Amino acid sequence: MENLLRPVIVVGGSVVLTVLIGWATDRLLSKADRRHPETPMWGLLRRGRIPYQLVLCAAMLRGSYDEAQLLEDHRTGIGQALTLVLIGAAAWLVIRIAGAIVETSYSRYARMHRDPARVRRVRTQVSLIMRVVAAVVGVVAVAAMLLTFPAMRAAGASLLASAGILGIVAGVAAQSTLSNMFAGLQIAFGDMVRIGDTVVVDGEWGTVEEITLTFLTVRTWDERRITMPVSYFTSKPFENWSRGTPQMTGIVYFHVDHTAPIDAMREKLRDILRECPAWDGRACGLDVTDTTPNTMQVRALVTAKDADDIWTVRVTVREQMVRWLAREHPYALPRVNTADATPPPGGHLPRQSSSRDGIASPDGAARRL
Repeated sequence: MENLLRPVIVVGGSVVLTVLIGWATDRLLSKADRRHPETPMWGLLRRGRIPYQLVLCAAMLRGSYDEAQLLEDHRTGIGQALTLVLIGAAAWLVIRIAGAIVETSYSRYARMHRDPARVRRVRTQVSLIMRVVAAVVGVVAVAAMLLTFPAMRAAGASLLASAGILGIVAGVAAQSTLSNMFAGLQIAFGDMVRIGDTVVVDGEWGTVEEITLTFLTVRTWDERRITMPVSYFTSKPFENWSRGTPQMTGIVYFHVDHTAPIDAMREKLRDILRECPAWDGRACGLDVTDTTPNTMQVRALVTAKDADDIWTVRVTVREQMVRWLAREHPYALPRVNTADATPPPGGHLPRQSSSRDGIASPDGAARRL
């Protein structure tokens, strides 16, 4: 009877005690979360209740297993398994606690500072810090697990002798990966590009969606994702429209006839912008920037608070200005004029012929096609 009750009491008591301690700890964290709604610390710590209970259970079973006298022929293997579970659960718990601390610090910083650029910079740094912490804790946990095996401890001395050569070989083999890792840290703490920034990369306009230690993801305006190594942003030029201030100036070009009413177009531009909510009211203007034998190039200059609004302002101005010209001033739209050629002195007028764009009128007058 004792041989049956002893393992039941030891194993069952460890499990029950783990459940009770985990339940009591979760209740305390829940109560603290309700009392302090200004900080997410206690709510985030509740995410670690599963690894917390695994650590408690594995530790109590590892310490009391000898008293259970259960499966004594496999005592070494079971003790080794419990040790591995304890190390893995402890690493998991450390990552959850570190994540709660880092997220709480970021939330407090985001509430205190209203500058979106600074908040995005800290968010990028926090994301990379958490990845580094998780990687370091994971490597340490795996190393600790391997060192629990006697064979691995015996092989440690011989591995240290060749560590220098292995380090050189690994450095050469992982040169690209290491360069991306260092580039990721440089991006995070050098404030070159941040999560949420609007960038133009290889002619593609989009928003930085994710930054890791090795790659960066840009979400384009048409919902595509462009993934590239972070070393690209430290070795090649790119446009960052969100660096400094997000305010932007946009340009809309029109090609019109030489007889186009420029002053009326300026007034119409102001009317369009007054009715456009995306315009920030900083500046606007319309000027003739170039001429050709057939048309004039007119440039409309507009402003907006960010890249999304400047796109809206530009398309609104382009659409409504062209519609207004076609309705009120159709003569101002581009035309192709055809006429008889002027004969040289003493020469004869050449025979009239059809052209690709139109046919000259017999009296030499210009005809709009």
